[in-house]
Amino acid sequence: MTKFAVIGGGSWATAIAKMLCVNESRIIWYMRNEAAIEHLQTQHHNPNYLSSVTFQIEKLDLTTDINYAIANAEIIIFAIPSAFLNNELAKLEVSLQDKVIFSAIKGIVPETSLIVGEHFHEVYQIPYENIGVITGPCHAEEVALERLSYLTIACADAKKAKVVAQALSGNYIKAKISDDIIGTEYAAMLKNIYAIAAGIAHGLGYGDNFQSVLMSNAIREMKKFIRKVHKMKRNINNSAYLGDLLVTGYSVFSRNRMFGNMIGKGYTVKSAMMEMSMVAEGYYAVKSAYKLNEEYGAKTPIIDAVYSILYEGKEARKVFKKLTEKLD
Repeated sequence: MTKFAVIGGGSWATAIAKMLCVNESRIIWYMRNEAAIEHLQTQHHNPNYLSSVTFQIEKLDLTTDINYAIANAEIIIFAIPSAFLNNELAKLEVSLQDKVIFSAIKGIVPETSLIVGEHFHEVYQIPYENIGVITGPCHAEEVALERLSYLTIACADAKKAKVVAQALSGNYIKAKISDDIIGTEYAAMLKNIYAIAAGIAHGLGYGDNFQSVLMSNAIREMKKFIRKVHKMKRNINNSAYLGDLLVTGYSVFSRNRMFGNMIGKGYTVKSAMMEMSMVAEGYYAVKSAYKLNEEYGAKTPIIDAVYSILYEGKEARKVFKKLTEKLD
């Protein structure tokens, strides 16, 4: 039985596989793309994502069979876009019941409107002590460059969180643990929405002064939203919340900011998605967050503004002009 399996073939899955290979003698790595696996086996790098990362191939048990990956590992790390998770799980013929599930997915499952941890708990009856979350602030591209990065590993069972934190830690990765599995996962989802807002603002020509006001309002809005969903004592200024928000809102590696920037410059949603090679999780998250907040009633002018632009077709410039009057 192998300790870890990584589910996904994208940039974040590749970064996680790279981190695990520092400390683990062997990991199972599932990806759908058979050509990518063949390339990894012969050229030792993922041809489509983070291609500068070279793997010791003897450490990788590569497979296109998700059932093999899950059946033969103890801890399963899911790192695929939330919009595709349900389709991948539909392939399962083996049980998840005795597995420890960690989500590195920063979004909501569209079919159930649940964050990933809640989805596994409610749909697959996985107890929360066997569910964890891997959050940033940490961009896959900087992991590839081996730049100092920080992770937060959240789980109700501290021992399981420590196992994963130790497996991912290294010279350029510092990992700490948390017991706020719900709050950190919602924060990881919400920050993508705020990064789209930051991108839209940039595309419209707003400067750094406005961006700083937008981000300071965003962290307060995030605090209100998460408190409504899951009330517990947490410091919203910790890196898992504020730090992850800032890096996603400002970084040149942020696909959500890039997506928002295109919208601000006048791209349609469809054309922006077609031009990007990677999924902007925030696009799906904003609809789920907006609908969820109809139940909770938190004051969320930034989420509302992004929703009205992406899903109601309202003009970004007019929406942001109104938003500027609501920020302080």
